[in-house]
Amino acid sequence: MAKKIAKRVAKSRDGLDFDKLYDLSEAIQLLKDRATAKFDETIEVAMNLGVDPRHADQMVRGVVNLPNGTGRTVRVAVFARGDKAEEAKAAGADIVGAEELVEIVQKGEINFDRCIATPDMMPLVGRLGKVLGPRGMMPNPKVGTVTVDVAGAVKASKGGAVEFRVEKAGIVHGGVGKVSFDAKALEENIRAFADAVIKAKPTGAKGNYVKRVALTSTMGPGLKLDLASITVA
Repeated sequence: MAKKIAKRVAKSRDGLDFDKLYDLSEAIQLLKDRATAKFDETIEVAMNLGVDPRHADQMVRGVVNLPNGTGRTVRVAVFARGDKAEEAKAAGADIVGAEELVEIVQKGEINFDRCIATPDMMPLVGRLGKVLGPRGMMPNPKVGTVTVDVAGAVKASKGGAVEFRVEKAGIVHGGVGKVSFDAKALEENIRAFADAVIKAKPTGAKGNYVKRVALTSTMGPGLKLDLASITVA
């Protein structure tokens, strides 16, 4: 099995120039052509930023609504009571609850991909910081996951909203579609993601904000991108 994997990896890398800055459309086509996995691989973009997230004024965080969705099924949990809980259910939330949902999550049972809460629930949800925080799932008003508009937040999450947050090494990454998407849809999603990250430039960022950008698929090679090709429609 290991030999088969090694052979597939070698084939996917054959003929590529890993020092080249590829045009976005060319990189997408190369990844699509070399996607040989038996599942629909995710296309992911990674942006290396000139920030140090250890400083509060250099934190990069936000959310982007991909115009063509993510191609994956997103399970959404909502912390809400009463009418807001009913709104969340009607909007398609997979899990809705209050104290009982907090208890479930505290036990480590996290059967969802995205978490939304109404403002009045945050004193309760705040107890879950150690559980949800490390997973990047803690509700936050800055990315629209602490809101009274739970129906809108649920629909956005289901429809292609992607949160991003810079990691310690200054890298932001996110899934922007599937290899089965047509090239134009992927281009639109990637540009939307890059645009959101660029607009989220923090006040403390000095010098060159976007250093490098790369595109890859789940089982494919990573290709460096020409920044100009993702910022000009």
